[in-house]
Amino acid sequence: MKAADVRQHVTTPLTSPAYAPTVPRFTDREYLNVVYRTDPEALRAVVPEPLRIGEPLVRFEVMKMGDVSGYGPYTEAGQAIPVDFEGEQGEYLHAMYLDNFPATASGREVSAYPKVIGSPALYVASGALVGTLDHGGLRVATATMGYKHHPLDRDEAEAQITVPAFMLKTIPGYDGLPRVQELVRTRITDVTVKEAWTGPARLQLFQHVLAPLADLPVLEVVSASHILTDLTLSGVEPVHDYLKGAAS
Repeated sequence: MKAADVRQHVTTPLTSPAYAPTVPRFTDREYLNVVYRTDPEALRAVVPEPLRIGEPLVRFEVMKMGDVSGYGPYTEAGQAIPVDFEGEQGEYLHAMYLDNFPATASGREVSAYPKVIGSPALYVASGALVGTLDHGGLRVATATMGYKHHPLDRDEAEAQITVPAFMLKTIPGYDGLPRVQELVRTRITDVTVKEAWTGPARLQLFQHVLAPLADLPVLEVVSASHILTDLTLSGVEPVHDYLKGAAS
């Protein structure tokens, strides 16, 4: 293979890429969101500067992807933390667990999503919307919400899921030191909210050394939402370079 041909490939393995070279479109993406209050000191220990935290809240989310171009259906769960960056309100994506390897590899390599393999699920059981996350066969999180108890304003639902998202992108060099270390920003675009609901909710987190969601303990459930939508993820842009110690 000629060098010019090699340069046309953006992922490995060279002749069987880990993920498709496409901008994914999400159709029938179903969210279970549970916002809870946690220990502010625990938040300060995991949110990187120059991001700032205000009220000590965390959003636990389970997302069932009905169909995604390039990846097919899959499910994802994780935690997002409300933050402020230079006066802009957004969320820091702290942890994400997926049951789809191409989506995991693409999210980490192309963007900066903190994705690892796990076993999340979202389903309805006996009048409750149930979201779970398992890791290595062990339960890490269980969230329940009353199924479609109260309509949620669709503009409010859209606002919940389209806030700017901040992520930390670190790529090591061959010497073991960071070659790239940046805070990046992205957001969801081209959104159509199809359904939106709210209701009572509960959340349990369980200790696991390789999936430490419980390090941000649940002190009080603040709100919950159940949203069905179509959307597209925009690309990322660097907003802070840690190796230079200044904004990009």
